[in-house]
Amino acid sequence: MRDITFGQYIPSDSVIHRLDPRVKLVLLFAYIISTFCTFNFYALSVPLVFAVLCIFLSKIPFRQYMKSMKAVFAVILITSVLNLFYGHGEVIFEWVFIKITRSALNNSAFIVVRILCLIISSAVLTFTTTPTDLTDAIERLMKPLKVFHINVHSIAMMMTIALRFVPTLLEETDKIMMAQKARGADLESGGVLQRVKALIPILIPLFVSAIQRAMDLAMAMECRCYNGGKGRTRMKVLSIHSRDIMGIVVFIFSLTLLIIFDIFIAHTVR
Repeated sequence: MRDITFGQYIPSDSVIHRLDPRVKLVLLFAYIISTFCTFNFYALSVPLVFAVLCIFLSKIPFRQYMKSMKAVFAVILITSVLNLFYGHGEVIFEWVFIKITRSALNNSAFIVVRILCLIISSAVLTFTTTPTDLTDAIERLMKPLKVFHINVHSIAMMMTIALRFVPTLLEETDKIMMAQKARGADLESGGVLQRVKALIPILIPLFVSAIQRAMDLAMAMECRCYNGGKGRTRMKVLSIHSRDIMGIVVFIFSLTLLIIFDIFIAHTVR
């Protein structure tokens, strides 16, 4: 539980920290789409290099990114293993009914690298953007939806609060588990059904704690006269700077390379 870093903000004085949160959100969505539009290793190398560059520029220790990958390591492992059995061509390993081909091995590695790129890019956003800035960015980007009488501010606030409380609830879960173990609870032995039953003494106090936190937060917001986005002013006004333009230019250059590698390279490796 302590190793899960999803939703945490890590303060630092880096170029990516100073970028406009709206630019970071738009670039993240464009990055995810472009990563899924890669069909060979040459094209996939572009988002991979871009992700490594973001890690370097964020000035956040690499171990923090490794912690964010631990939460989905099982998913990555299962996905890579399953993709080993889908493919044709040259067989490199065969045993009874198990057959692994070179194309399946390449496809498995391709999927793993793609998932790692998505995890790193999402971690860069949450590590370098405060919940307040993220709320403002989401609200500004969704502003055109107000034409359809959609309460954009409430949606942005709910999304940010949910993201903000992920590490808090994980920490609360860890404390409850330690408390139950100190009382003699056995959470690690037995079959699947026994382990599921052992989670009940953890889930009930966790739900109670989450509801209590939600009530405390609502009371605090009411005490501060919070009444939604109508008439609300901001202490920090978002504005585009030269560094944001430079970030967009770098991403467009990377996207151009990706398109060139994806379309105009004849000999691709799947």
